[in-house]
Amino acid sequence: MSDKKHNVPEHLGIILDGNRRWAVENNVPKLEGHRRGYENLKEIAKYAFDNGVEYVSAFVFSTENWNRSSDEVDYLMKLLIWVAKNEAKELHELNIKIKFAGEEDRLSRGVLKSMRDAEELTHANSGGTLLLCLNYGGRQEIASAVNKILIDKPNIEKITPELIGRYLYSPEVPDVDMIIRTSGEQRLSNFMLWRAAYSELYFSEKKWPAFQVDDLKIALNNYKKRHRRFGR
Repeated sequence: MSDKKHNVPEHLGIILDGNRRWAVENNVPKLEGHRRGYENLKEIAKYAFDNGVEYVSAFVFSTENWNRSSDEVDYLMKLLIWVAKNEAKELHELNIKIKFAGEEDRLSRGVLKSMRDAEELTHANSGGTLLLCLNYGGRQEIASAVNKILIDKPNIEKITPELIGRYLYSPEVPDVDMIIRTSGEQRLSNFMLWRAAYSELYFSEKKWPAFQVDDLKIALNNYKKRHRRFGR
C-alpha cells in the first residue's frame, strides 16, 4: 500500500515501452534505443527512491520478447550482463538494492551469473529496491506459484490468494500502487497481473528514453490526486 501521509506510491511499476520507436524517430540504431532506455531507468529510479518510493519494478524483457530477431535478443542479453556488472556498482554506492524476477529457463549462464552477482553485491542495501523483471510474464508468475505450492504441499485441499502471494517471484515485494506505461500504449501486456489488482494506471505518450524526471514528477503528482478505494 502507498504511504497515506505523503501519498507516494510505495511500489511503482514501469512498462518501459518505445525504445525502438524512439530510435527510429531520432535516426539512431534500434539497439541504441535499448541502451538509452537502461540509462534512463537508472535516473528515473534514483529520483523515485529519493522521493519516497520504496520499490521500482521495471519490465525489461518479457517472455514474449524471445520472438524478436536473434540479433536484437543477443544484444539485449549482452546489455543486461553489462548493466548488471557495471551499473550495479553505481547503484550499490547509492544504497539501492537490485533484485530480479522471472523464469531462469532460456537465460544463459552469463546472464544468470551477472544477475546473482548484482543481487549479492546489493542485498544489504536499504535505499530502495529496483526489481528488474527479466524473462517475465504475469501469467507465468501465477502459474509458477501454483506449481510450487503443489510441489511443496501435495495434499493441500485449498489454495488461497494469501498462499499464492507467498510463492510469487520475490514474495517480499508488496502489491504495485502505480503502473506507468510509456509510448502511448494503454494495456498491461502481462505485467504484474497479480500485484496489479488495485494499481493506479498512468499512461504517457512519450517513448521511454524520452520520459524524463519531470515527466515522472507529473505522474507522481497525478497519483497524489487520486482517491484509492480498494473495492470499498
